[in-house]
Amino acid sequence: MQKKWSDVDEYLVHSLIPSDTVFQQILANNHAAGLPAHDVAPNQGKFLQLLVEITGARKILEIGTLGAYSSVWMARALPADGKLITLEADPRHAEVAQKNIKLAGLEKQIDLHVGPAAETLAELGHNAPFDLIFIDADKPNNPVYLEWALKYSRPGTLIIGDNVVRDGEVANPESSDERVQGVRTFIELMGNNPRLSVTALQTVGSKGWDGFTLARVN
Repeated sequence: MQKKWSDVDEYLVHSLIPSDTVFQQILANNHAAGLPAHDVAPNQGKFLQLLVEITGARKILEIGTLGAYSSVWMARALPADGKLITLEADPRHAEVAQKNIKLAGLEKQIDLHVGPAAETLAELGHNAPFDLIFIDADKPNNPVYLEWALKYSRPGTLIIGDNVVRDGEVANPESSDERVQGVRTFIELMGNNPRLSVTALQTVGSKGWDGFTLARVN
């Protein structure tokens, strides 16, 4: 099935997403630097960009930068005076990401903060509220990131959580994987929070079987 999922993604990307040398170079830079291949797929990047456009977001918080591939997708949809703040724990990843941000010509739109997000989030209060928050970092800390996301939100803020299906393991309450348990707690916290209107969708494609949560702050 994985080959068929990847073939469909390849067809969709070829048919719908114009070729872009900047994104190609970002992925090449990430690969050359030995970063894990955890970037969103091009059609997922375009999906994030469309969400920025649909919501009219001017301020974005991204928790988990990696090589800034998704950062560039979202920042390109910002107005000239818009801002995306992205948080990366790994200094090596952040170094590659900063080069990619410069490559994309988005140094004025993207601010990269280096350090564990659970710590750097406390420094961002003066930037709040954010219009869109993308959570895509270490899954055991997803409940912590949700708490900060809610602090830094306003009515209408969109909160997106990535990689929440975990090849179906999210449905297994007995899983010994701390990433799965982090995601399960994250989902249950959202489902029980009256401030949120939330859903989740499964996805299949070049990145395998996964999915995302989509929540709007009431």
